[in-house]
Amino acid sequence: MSWDGPPAPYRIETERLVIRCYEPRDAPLLKDAIDSSLDHLRPWMPWVEHEPQTLEEKTELLRGFRSAFDAGENFIHGIFRSDESELVGGTGLHPRIEEGGLEIGYWVRASAARQGFVTESTAALTRVGFEVCAADRIEIRIEPGNEASFGVPRKLGFVEEATLRRRLPGRAGGPLRDVTIFTMFREDFDPSIAPGIRAFDARGEQIL
Repeated sequence: MSWDGPPAPYRIETERLVIRCYEPRDAPLLKDAIDSSLDHLRPWMPWVEHEPQTLEEKTELLRGFRSAFDAGENFIHGIFRSDESELVGGTGLHPRIEEGGLEIGYWVRASAARQGFVTESTAALTRVGFEVCAADRIEIRIEPGNEASFGVPRKLGFVEEATLRRRLPGRAGGPLRDVTIFTMFREDFDPSIAPGIRAFDARGEQIL
């Protein structure tokens, strides 16, 4: 499913972070972040079943991410420290829900957990989702047992709407998983959740 609205920024700068689309040269940083966090990520991220990957596999993965980003099919971002020396996690604006809606997903490496990076990056993506991409609503979907992730949408003012049973794909052929949906609509958005951020388009021109 492609996004019909304006595309997501290629680069977003917050107080502590750079949130940007991946480039193939980021493969070593992505591999280090995931390989060092397998036990931390495994309970909640089904894609970890295919880890660890080789550096070549990571490079091809990032080429696919960049291609989908350029095509407006999926806006996957890396979360980097401000000097871009380390990848602290991943996020994105995903046009995989109903028309007018974007979903934010996120993960963080074990060594960067509980430092507010996911809240900071999610606040920034929420703001650009409404102000740049012109979304009508933004959703965050979390497996009910993942209590640590519930704090992010709650802090940012998302409304917990429902827990739906057996809606997420299972792991390795296992049973379907439940999902809790948090939603924010455009009229409920407060830009002050992400003050002072800067966003740039594919040409490097500032758009926010």
